[in-house]
Amino acid sequence: MLFVVSGPSGCGKSTLVRRVIQEMDDVHFSVSHTTRKKRPTEEEGRDYYFIDGHKFQDMVRNGRMLEWAEVHGHFYGTSRGEVKKKSASGDVLLDIDVQGAAQVRERTKKTQFIFILPPRFQELKKRLEQRGEDDEETIARRLKTAQKEIRHYSDFDYIVINDKLEQAVFECKAVVTAARCRMPVRQKEILPVLASFS
Repeated sequence: MLFVVSGPSGCGKSTLVRRVIQEMDDVHFSVSHTTRKKRPTEEEGRDYYFIDGHKFQDMVRNGRMLEWAEVHGHFYGTSRGEVKKKSASGDVLLDIDVQGAAQVRERTKKTQFIFILPPRFQELKKRLEQRGEDDEETIARRLKTAQKEIRHYSDFDYIVINDKLEQAVFECKAVVTAARCRMPVRQKEILPVLASFS
């Protein structure tokens, strides 16, 4: 099953996704492609596949992207091949922006959409500033984008408010667990149980 985790920059979605993958069996992270430069804490193939703009555009033209968007002057996207590869061994989590989530919604079925909200606007601003990865102009741009993205919360199936990290992790894991228990997902498992009652 495919899970899309989205929300404004700085809301903590990457931290939540990382924790869910560490703490749950058979949940895998779909590594996105990006044209932006690698941050010091990031690793190729773990956080992103870092590629140039020409290669990214080739992937888009050839229909190899499930979703893609230009965010803050850089391209980000999820390749169909990455999702297919990861889904062969379990559920897949996508950590993508609101634009990308809308594209996935149009192109897939049976996908669960989770929106991560910060507790307050001021807390989001503080988190972006404390991260120490962006200059003031970039932070201002991210906050302006966040104000637009927040309006799309009602397009999502689940809302997690990332105020207390442990509670937010628990809620994300609960969404995955609940989705795995839906009747269509368990159809094969329940047939022998039902047959035993015949």
